Order: sequence, then structure tokens, then C-alpha cells
Amino acid sequence: MPTVIDCTSAHHFVWGGICDGWRLLDREDLSVIEELVPAGGEEEWHVHARARQLFYVLEGSALMRTEEGDVQLDRGTSVEIEPGVAHTFANSGSGDVRLLIISSPASRGDRTTVPGRD
Repeated sequence: MPTVIDCTSAHHFVWGGICDGWRLLDREDLSVIEELVPAGGEEEWHVHARARQLFYVLEGSALMRTEEGDVQLDRGTSVEIEPGVAHTFANSGSGDVRLLIISSPASRGDRTTVPGRD
């Protein structure tokens, strides 16, 4: 029987000291993470060698910065980040951002920090 998963039953983690994540699906071939990024929350610049990712904004607005250019993301919009593209996700607004990050294959263990970016 299928199992219902939500933020109350999924594995919870904290990143960046202020951001929350929930692993809704955590398989080697596919992962789906829901994240809550408060105002000021930002990832460090990084790159994935294998994982292709889709960032879909459920609430709020944020900026996806990539080595290929920046993309403004608002509620109901998404952006695909291909493997090998350095990127960071930032909430520079005044409210929370809630988003889904879908990765195939899973991005766990496939992340390298890119130094020297601001």
C-alpha cells in the first residue's frame, strides 16, 4: 500500500543554521526535498557532477544564481540546473520561501563546494 509522506513524517534536517529541509523521497535514483528558506537564507556556491536538479517554488520568491546567469524565481515557477553548472539559491526577500528540489540521481554525496564565489 502506498505511504503518505509529508513534513511531519519525512526525515528533517537543518542547513545554513536557519533553513529546514524534509526528505520526502530519498532514493539513489531520485530525491525530492521540501525546503523552507527564511529571509537571508542562502546556500554556498556548489556544483553536482551527476545530479540534474529542478527547483520549484511553492511560496515566496528567490534568486537562483548560476555561472551562466541569474534567474528570479517566484511562486509557481521552476528552473532546471544541469550537472556541472555551479549554482547557489538565495532568499533575499523579507518572507519565507518554500520550495521543492527534485534531483536525479540523488544529489547526496555529489556536491562539491565552489570556492571564490560571492
